[in-house]
Order: sequence, then C-alpha cells, then structure tokens
Amino acid sequence: MSFSRLLQPDLVLGGNVLHVSPALLSQHNLKGLILDVDDTLVPLRQAETNPDLTQWMSQMKAVATIWLVSNNINAHRISRIADLLGVPYLTSAGKPSGRKLKLALAAMNLPANQVAMVGDRLFTDVLAGNRMGLFTILVEPMPGLDQVARTSPVRLLEETISQYLGVTL
Repeated sequence: MSFSRLLQPDLVLGGNVLHVSPALLSQHNLKGLILDVDDTLVPLRQAETNPDLTQWMSQMKAVATIWLVSNNINAHRISRIADLLGVPYLTSAGKPSGRKLKLALAAMNLPANQVAMVGDRLFTDVLAGNRMGLFTILVEPMPGLDQVARTSPVRLLEETISQYLGVTL
C-alpha cells in the first residue's frame, strides 16, 4: 500500500467529532469507535469536557462500542476525561503504531472493518487506523471551552505534505 493511501482518510468531516452521528455509523456499517483524545475530544492540556461532548458520547454509546486511545502519557488526565465520558481508555499509544489500537480492537470483539479510528491528525490517527484496516475519519480540532478552535502548525504541515503526496482532503 502506498504511503499516500495510508494517509488518505476514508471520510473527512468538515467539523469536529460532534459531527459523527449514529446515522453516519449506520451508513458505513460501523459498530465501534476508537477515538483520539487530544484536540479530537478536548483541546490539548484541557481536562474538562465540553457539555455537548458528554451528550454526544451518550448518543454514540447507545449505538457503538467506544474506546479512547491517546498518545498522551499523562494517564491521570486521560483517565479523568475517560471517566467523565464513561468509556475505557489506553494511553501512551505511540500512534502511528498499531499496538494499542490492537488492544482496543480485541477488547471490542469486532472486526476491523466495523470500527472507525476518529482523530484530528493524519500522521498519527489516520495513518495508524489505515495500517490496522480500520475505517478512518478525520475531524477538525475540538474548540476549547472558550469556543475557539485552534489548528496546530504540525497539523497544517501534515496536511501540506499529504496533499503534495496526493491525499485529497
């Protein structure tokens, strides 16, 4: 598989994770979600969740098995977020390594083609998900509680390199 194919998300949402819906999961025959945390669910360094995220998570848990898989090594912060949302989690994932994704997938007891990897980064979330055969969804970063979404320079660089390689966003 070419590197550009590994970076190509199956779905590019024009909004944040709150735009992933039960109808979207049904349309793509998805029964599970592996969610990135930093900037996908909450801004980096923030431990409080948006009230809309809590409501969204309740809707999604009714139709899918959900795990959080984060590269973040701050297990206390990620556990706090996971506890607030009522979902299991793994930290220190080292994405694009698939090691922790395999653990979450095994715990879900679902085939890879029925699970989506949802994240805001091409070179970590999308690359890891595609390497594992998951359905990949690229979302915009989650705005902070001050409602200002910030795009990191690293994400912009990833998008520029990916588009040069032929990835369509």
